[in-house]
Amino acid sequence: MATGNGGTNGAPTQPQGAAPGQEKPPQLNVLAQYIKDFSFENPNAPKALKPGQQPQINIQVTVNAAPVEGADLEVVLKIEGKAESEGLVLFGFELAYCGVFRVQNVPQESMHPVVMIECPRLLFPFAREIIATTVSNGGFPPLMLDPVDFVALYRQNLAKMQPPAPAQA
Repeated sequence: MATGNGGTNGAPTQPQGAAPGQEKPPQLNVLAQYIKDFSFENPNAPKALKPGQQPQINIQVTVNAAPVEGADLEVVLKIEGKAESEGLVLFGFELAYCGVFRVQNVPQESMHPVVMIECPRLLFPFAREIIATTVSNGGFPPLMLDPVDFVALYRQNLAKMQPPAPAQA
């Protein structure tokens, strides 16, 4: 005997736990992940490879998104970094790591935060591994990036987009 999701008259029934008229749950699907652009420079090797240097490392993270088609969006997580010691550039990199995401059943007012916070949060571990491996292959200890607070980054970017409040006379 086959079991299915149909009622006794063959009509579909509600999923378990769903009340009649209840909306579908939000969905965030990763359709693809890829490196869109990547550059690593080791301009002062082999001089820069001597052990014992404690470099100053500057990292910048940005997130952008653009529609692909339908409910699909391309999210670009861009991570740029440079390591310097005593005025000498040890290495530098730029990575644009992307994902194509399908976002469904998300209220319009929540769409921007979901895309700009949750999508890059899913991409970050993969981008971090690419950078760590490449820096190691460049002759340096692996660069293990600290986790990024994408909520704080999102809020910071929102604050930059807000017009300044008019001065009170």
